[in-house]
Amino acid sequence: MSLLTKQVQSDLREAVLSAAGQAMSEGALPLVPTGGFNIEVPADRANGDFSANAAMAWARDFKKPPRVIADEIAKRISLSGSFFDRCEVAGPGFLNFYLGASFYAEVLREIRSRGVAYGRSDYGKGKKINVEFVSANPTGPMHMGNARGGALGDCLAAVLDFAGYDVSREFYVNDAGNQIEKFALSLDVRYRQLFEGETAVPMPEDSYKGEDITEHARAFAEIHGDSCLKCSEEERRKALTEFALPKNIQKMRENIAKYRIEYDKWFFESELHKSGEVSETINIMKEKGLTYERDGALWYKATEHGGEKDEVLVRSNGNPTYFAADIAYHRNKLQTRGFDKAIDVWGADHHGHVARMKGALDAIGLDGANRLDVILMQLVRLTRNGEVVRMSKRTGKAITLTDLLEEIPTDAVRFLFNLREPSSQMEFDLDLAVEQSSQNPVYYCQYAHARICSIFRKLAEEGITPRDCTREELLLLEASEERELIRHLSSLTEEIILAAKNYDPARITRYTMELASLFHKFYNACRVKCDDERLMQARLYLCACVRDTIKNILTMLRISVPEVM
Repeated sequence: MSLLTKQVQSDLREAVLSAAGQAMSEGALPLVPTGGFNIEVPADRANGDFSANAAMAWARDFKKPPRVIADEIAKRISLSGSFFDRCEVAGPGFLNFYLGASFYAEVLREIRSRGVAYGRSDYGKGKKINVEFVSANPTGPMHMGNARGGALGDCLAAVLDFAGYDVSREFYVNDAGNQIEKFALSLDVRYRQLFEGETAVPMPEDSYKGEDITEHARAFAEIHGDSCLKCSEEERRKALTEFALPKNIQKMRENIAKYRIEYDKWFFESELHKSGEVSETINIMKEKGLTYERDGALWYKATEHGGEKDEVLVRSNGNPTYFAADIAYHRNKLQTRGFDKAIDVWGADHHGHVARMKGALDAIGLDGANRLDVILMQLVRLTRNGEVVRMSKRTGKAITLTDLLEEIPTDAVRFLFNLREPSSQMEFDLDLAVEQSSQNPVYYCQYAHARICSIFRKLAEEGITPRDCTREELLLLEASEERELIRHLSSLTEEIILAAKNYDPARITRYTMELASLFHKFYNACRVKCDDERLMQARLYLCACVRDTIKNILTMLRISVPEVM
């Protein structure tokens, strides 16, 4: 929470405890030890700005009805020198507190004084968090799941950073194992088909059949001709993979950059094998008695550690499985590099992998239950004119991240993919994403910022310059629309903390939409340029606070903040 809100809640708690102590010393309440109580923000502001449940929490201690306890506390509560005007008892015994004008003035002063840091907190205490997201298979183009995962993972990392964590963004490149062998096979077949024909070299059922494979084979043939037909199959496939894979990874990097994601680390699976970390991890599991041999393969006793079935770690041909490499990878994050927590963003189809990965980390002593969190992300449906869209207009094939970013502004993609919780299925309206109206959520928020900039420009043309305001001038902001807007501004830090705790950056996009809505409501109800110069300056001060807060949020989410629209 913001420094001001933290102070307000601390003062309120102290006032309740002091009043209860006075009631006990006067004999109105029994002199007994009491436990804790909660302070919350009521859903309906008619019930106060803050509410304390102390009377209900202490009813058993005092052996009195909560309403009686609340009345005794309310009689003695002192709010002088605090940000509260009054305290009222409601319902079964809630203590409802109403903020005074001084609070609203102080919120604005805090926003202006903190500037670009407004919204930041030390909630995370600098704990090291690794957020791994997208990690698309490098054997083909990135798809819609990668698009949603990219926006979600990057904005979650930004929220965690604002909440005081030391965050590292990571892309895990699966450049080893079965999928690379299949990639090599597919390239080899397409290459041979160019010279020997499709009938002579049929495409295996279990292979990659995308046009990108054929394009790579043609490009390779343009350089080498048919010379590689004379090589061994192993040499040819190695050459084809070394030619095509870097091109795919470079394309990924370009798309990611266009998506405004900046990874702190691109981690290659092949490095785990080269460094010996996979073998080392397997040996640790052997030493701990977590494995057994069967049919020439090495198995992990997954069923003893939360898995549904035992898993192969090393195949009968001596090659480690992807699961073995994945355990080694998470061990590298939590043990070798010392992250306090690893957060993975996975597609919902990986739900079965969560328990076995956590269990494996537990089994090797890395507390996977608490140090690995997995966000399971549901699918995305693209729609246009109310109809589901599966094919790109440009290519006539399944829509990829490249296609999406060519058709839709990056601002809209990043914002709209963070409108819903990761666990909810999502419909992405392609028409709405390009619409320049208040119906488009990101446009609506950007327009609020641009509108404020326009207010300042027009006043400057009239020779009116905003200035700093005294506390007394800010106390003039007493209209309900002004108070509602300021109250919402005051909750930003807490919203960011909740978004970080719940791994839900959608809280912040919703917060920004509400902020824009409240600003437009204020603007329509309260004339900024008015005859009272002191009130006009106070309203300009409020406008500047809204402008700066919107800019802080959109910049945090790596969304552009236009001053003219």
